[in-house]
Amino acid sequence: VKEAIARAKAHGVAFASVANSNHFGVAAFHAEPIAEAGLVGLAFGNSPAAMPMWGGKRALFGTNPIAAAFPRRDAPPMVIDLSLSEVARGKLMVAAREGKPIPPGWALDKDGNPTTDPKAGLEGMMLPAGGAKGAMLALTVELLACALSGAAFGFESDSFFTEAGRPTRIGQAFLAIDPDALAGREVFLERVETLVAAMLADAGVRLPGDRRRANRERIAREGIPIAPDLAAKMRSLAGEG
Repeated sequence: VKEAIARAKAHGVAFASVANSNHFGVAAFHAEPIAEAGLVGLAFGNSPAAMPMWGGKRALFGTNPIAAAFPRRDAPPMVIDLSLSEVARGKLMVAAREGKPIPPGWALDKDGNPTTDPKAGLEGMMLPAGGAKGAMLALTVELLACALSGAAFGFESDSFFTEAGRPTRIGQAFLAIDPDALAGREVFLERVETLVAAMLADAGVRLPGDRRRANRERIAREGIPIAPDLAAKMRSLAGEG
């Protein structure tokens, strides 16, 4: 990301790719610093297969997160961060741990049938957000993050969360764009603020990234809240229970 920022400032735009990688955490973590440097930043990466191609019944694509970050005038960057499954896989893991069902439309079982059982969903597949549109975006990420870098596609990788199987060898890509290379920084910032004002004029609208930023600031002040059952399990694993 640092290299992409430097090259974008020198040349107007820079695209950086990573191969033979692993879980890169929260996509916004990589896009936001690009915006903090005054550039438009995009980050995306694939992950081990968890979703079918639209119309299919075999896990082929990862949930493939995308983040976009935009600098603002006298305000923190606006940051959009989403995965391309209907929900994050972690929500199924939480539901399975708590013994709760999941809503219809989140997952398929290993045979490609709809399920509300989180364990069956974890053994099967996530459904793409927005149906065919989400599947096409996931395909786009596979090609940008993997075909350009030589990294492994989702179906060529095994789970992040088990020791068995092949190394993930997945890919990520980062794009940095300098507004000065296009309409100019002041024009860009003015247009961003015009759109922000129009969005916030509609009661109930919250800018993307605002809740995440507020949570981050609260946790920095108060610490990380941990559910009692999870805290007990952590103490047990640490030999303190």
